[in-house]
Amino acid sequence: MPLTKSTLDKDLDKIVHVEAATRTVASGIVGHMTALLFLGATAVLAGVYVGVSQNAALVIFAAVLGGYMALNIGANDVANNVGPAVGSRAMSLVTALIIAAIFESAGAMLAGGDVVSTISKGIIDPAQVQDSQTFIYAMMAALIASAVWVNLATVLGAPVSTTHAVVGGVMGAGIAAVGFQLVNWATLSMIAASWVISPVLGGVIAALFLAFIKINLIYQEDKIAAARKWIPLLIAIMASAFACYLAIKGLKRVWKADAESVAMIGVAVFALTWGITRPLIRRQSEGMENRNKSLRQLFRLPLICSAALLSFAHGANDVANAIGPLAAIIHSVEFGDIATKAVVPGWIMVIGAFGISLGLFLYGPKLIRMVGNQITKMNPMRAYCVALAAAITVIIASWLGLPVSSTHIAVGAVFGVGFFREYYTRHSKRRRAMMKLAGGGDMTDDTPVSHEEIRHRKLVRRSHFLTIIVAWVVTVPAAATLSAVIYWGLTLIG
Repeated sequence: MPLTKSTLDKDLDKIVHVEAATRTVASGIVGHMTALLFLGATAVLAGVYVGVSQNAALVIFAAVLGGYMALNIGANDVANNVGPAVGSRAMSLVTALIIAAIFESAGAMLAGGDVVSTISKGIIDPAQVQDSQTFIYAMMAALIASAVWVNLATVLGAPVSTTHAVVGGVMGAGIAAVGFQLVNWATLSMIAASWVISPVLGGVIAALFLAFIKINLIYQEDKIAAARKWIPLLIAIMASAFACYLAIKGLKRVWKADAESVAMIGVAVFALTWGITRPLIRRQSEGMENRNKSLRQLFRLPLICSAALLSFAHGANDVANAIGPLAAIIHSVEFGDIATKAVVPGWIMVIGAFGISLGLFLYGPKLIRMVGNQITKMNPMRAYCVALAAAITVIIASWLGLPVSSTHIAVGAVFGVGFFREYYTRHSKRRRAMMKLAGGGDMTDDTPVSHEEIRHRKLVRRSHFLTIIVAWVVTVPAAATLSAVIYWGLTLIG
């Protein structure tokens, strides 16, 4: 009988786990150190800008807070744009990080605008603020509170709206500084309504497109013929939607497009894209097998393009969440008054753009995986529906004058896709007939399962669903409470 040590393999496994844990800890330390170096560089940049002046320390501290907020926006918010594409394996995590970083920065720098609103969404009346010093403390408290809340949400794995966090921060500090009469409650109620409207609308639109794809593509006998007919149309719809999306949201700080212009752009882009993609899809589909795998391949490139365009629009629009309060502080320090809009110096825009990209690289993968495959399983068709729903929902909401959150829309669309899959898998006679015709019995994601198992199978993780919903509901009040406490602390220190 050979001499063996039964625990040796277990001990070796433990060593491997220790090494893996060490690498994880080391990578975390490297990430935190890189973030600190960025904040240090932000302080130096602000110091060079402000020079030797009475309020130099205040400006430098505010710039560091703006950089910290930008890091958190990148860590949390950007996941919604690329998560579904990564989860569907249309592109790798590294590719997604590179594409998102490039297009987020481009959106912020090229379309972020030279002038930004200093009072997020007009929720408070600056005319009621007593003096510029009070206003500066309020904006600093709003920055700290919103950044800390988004940071906490990222740690908990909950994608939240950074816009709503800033709204809560500004509201809480304003109430602490002046009182409840400072808040525009009508505007705030519209924002609260968007908590429900955004995800529900995004989810319904995503589910409708997925239903269309299942009926007209996935469960057709000749999938390639169906793909040649319908995929060019779907791509044209997406191109048109994104053209309108960019005109309404992505370029709004540099060009104000009226409804007629947006509609003309949408129609022109639809016709052009449909004309170009019909022969391309036909050529690409030649020789493909009559399988769902072929359909997934045909959706990959449009999905990558959608992730890039969503990132561009997000960078253009949401960079203001980091630099808006910072620009307000800089303006008040320089001119001694309170402005509802402020000119953004180039160095502040660099902080916002670079901070979002760096935050995405350092801390974004956790939320990308959450949105991409931990809520519900993605493939290119489902991810395509999420991206399309995100663009169309923003267009509809803009026409209706509703303040919506891109985060809530995208995550709501993911939930919509997941819950529709549950419903369709359980109740679709067409699907069951096609599966039996193919000789595989009932199947879910190409895996044979029993009908009884399908009845009880959950395709959306309820724990993630509840965590995210709770985080959405408490974002504004939590950020507001934290901001009020921080404001009182700043006034005591000051």
